[in-house]
Amino acid sequence: MDSHTIEQGKTMAIISYLTIIGSIIAVVLNSDKKNEFAAFHIRQGLGLCITYLVFGYFVGQFDSWMISSAFWIGFGILFFYGVIMAASGKMQEMPLIGAYFQKLFSNIGK
Repeated sequence: MDSHTIEQGKTMAIISYLTIIGSIIAVVLNSDKKNEFAAFHIRQGLGLCITYLVFGYFVGQFDSWMISSAFWIGFGILFFYGVIMAASGKMQEMPLIGAYFQKLFSNIGK
């Protein structure tokens, strides 16, 4: 992938990590241009947002600040990792779950 493609897709890639609404906006913006770099990060960001919402529902059932804090810190690190990778122009998957997101959302960006 050339540097021009990466530079064009950086904004959409970073937006994809900003909540579920950001992921949806990035999907819509990328539907016309079909940027491969942005599509990679959109799949990662959308998967991370959906996982956050699903796990957040179950973590909310526990009435423990320790469990909630661990949840927030863990997902905060993953979101920060994704934004840093997108801003630096790297296509690196999320640890443990990134490959699953690429398979699950393989139709996005193609």
